[in-house]
Amino acid sequence: MSGDKFEIPKEMRTMAEASFTQARQAFEKFMASAQDTAASIEGRGTTVREGAKDISTKAITYAEKNVAASLDYAHQLLHAKDLGEVMRLHSEYVQAQMKALAEQASEMGQIMSRAAMDAAKPKP
Repeated sequence: MSGDKFEIPKEMRTMAEASFTQARQAFEKFMASAQDTAASIEGRGTTVREGAKDISTKAITYAEKNVAASLDYAHQLLHAKDLGEVMRLHSEYVQAQMKALAEQASEMGQIMSRAAMDAAKPKP
């Protein structure tokens, strides 16, 4: 048996797969509920400023993408064949998340700046 070879016992893998499936389903239900709530608020004609709506929409989109990436990563780890693959998957995940977070922070900053400028404009 080589030093970097490992195997997840079948029962543990089955249990992890079930937990993974439950986590993904719970997340999908949460996102559907959040989107329904956002649509409901918009539908009632509340006085939510357009900038705030953009910010909340982006925040939900980012959360959805980040959780989906984490769930995909966890799923890939369940099927890793050896320690080398685990390390490669981890490195790829961390790099992708750092890039995504930097892009998200930049985009959110731009949206917030636009919202602040729009709020500061004199009303006609």
